[in-house]
Amino acid sequence: MTDLRHYDVIVSPSITEKSTMVSEQNQVVFNVAKGASKPEIKAAVEALFGVKVTAVNTLVRKGKVKRFRGFAGKQKDVKKAIVTLAEGQSIDVSTGV
Repeated sequence: MTDLRHYDVIVSPSITEKSTMVSEQNQVVFNVAKGASKPEIKAAVEALFGVKVTAVNTLVRKGKVKRFRGFAGKQKDVKKAIVTLAEGQSIDVSTGV
């Protein structure tokens, strides 16, 4: 039984051109909760996907200002985690958790 808090830590996988490139280095990119720490992210990935995590790098992408029908709006800030997996382990992000 996995802890339900793990589902609050990991929001979604990030499927971008850059995240596809780093998948060749045995890394996976996730959108995570704003207040999530690196140990929490590591525990959540290991519990939900059953893999061994060797490193977690995080970054916060600041929300951009976009115009919609002449009005300026701001996108939300997004925290991302680049998770490095142990040798020989992988996560298929196209399937849901």
